[in-house]
Amino acid sequence: MKNAEIKGLNVAELKEKIGGEQEALRKLKFAHRVSSIENPMKISETRKTIARLKTELTAKEKAK
Repeated sequence: MKNAEIKGLNVAELKEKIGGEQEALRKLKFAHRVSSIENPMKISETRKTIARLKTELTAKEKAK
């Protein structure tokens, strides 16, 4: 997810996306522990996306 896309989301959408990404991260980590996943860098990318979403959420909440 690009930063421009993230900035276009409102607070409710950000919270929804964070929940979805956290669930995806949990599934990726579990799949990687059971057997090696095809692209282990996906775990890192998902963590970074969650961080970007949380940063934008914090910025929008402080702006209120």
